[in-house]
Amino acid sequence: MMEEIECKPPTQLIVEASINSTDHPEKNNSGEALSPSCSNILTKIHAGYFRISLSLGCQALLWKILTQPNGVSRDVLHVFSKLPSTACLLLWCLAALTHISLTLVYALRCYFQFDLVKAEFSHHIGVNYLYAPWISWLALLQSAPILLQNSSLLYMILCWTFIVPLAMLDIKIYGQWFTTEKRFLSVMANPTSLISVIGNLVAARAAAQMGWKESAVCMWSLGMVHYLVLFVTLYQRLSGQNSLPTILRPTFFLFFAAPSMGSLAWNSITGTFDTTSKMLFFFSLFLFVSL
Repeated sequence: MMEEIECKPPTQLIVEASINSTDHPEKNNSGEALSPSCSNILTKIHAGYFRISLSLGCQALLWKILTQPNGVSRDVLHVFSKLPSTACLLLWCLAALTHISLTLVYALRCYFQFDLVKAEFSHHIGVNYLYAPWISWLALLQSAPILLQNSSLLYMILCWTFIVPLAMLDIKIYGQWFTTEKRFLSVMANPTSLISVIGNLVAARAAAQMGWKESAVCMWSLGMVHYLVLFVTLYQRLSGQNSLPTILRPTFFLFFAAPSMGSLAWNSITGTFDTTSKMLFFFSLFLFVSL
């Protein structure tokens, strides 16, 4: 069984292998024909492309955190306060524009190429990238300029709109690890599984900012417990970069992204950069240097 799972190609290869011949224009659910160029674009734009908006959104969130007085020393705050606010705004606008564009294209893919979306959802690697759009929305919402107050009704509605799909994906993926024989964690775990952990931690930080401490602790504990399980599983199983396809090797950096996000989330929950936050920060720093 292990050999069968490991022989599965990465998501991008599955998507490209599903491209129909351009000699026959594809049709959507309504029977409308698609041009070959449009069909090729929708076929190639899979959920993995949301890594672009995810990275930009997290950079915008980091920039905003550095410019806010979150219990840091005055000297450090004085240095970061000199960062140009215009650059922060431009970075957020770039991240928002990129994510909106990818979302619109992927929405068209869901309509015209729904079979490929189902293939992603059923694939043990592709399903993890379905977390990325919702994480990106949460990161953009938390890093937004002073337009929405954390306690406003609109902010809460948007947060829960993006958190609920993450929780549903958690039930789907984590439930399969316990109940489905062919999808046990020891067989299906891969570095992209850490995206689900990051999603829970980003959701925990968003809930903490709204004042929902219990919900924040719930999401944080869910993310960190599964991070420990995934870390031990992957640490024992992965012998090196040769054990993964080339396209998945950058996902090794998710190992330190999860504890660093956990540190930020716990800081938002407790309101102070306490020992737990420091432990996660230094652990992520160690993993960053190691990788």
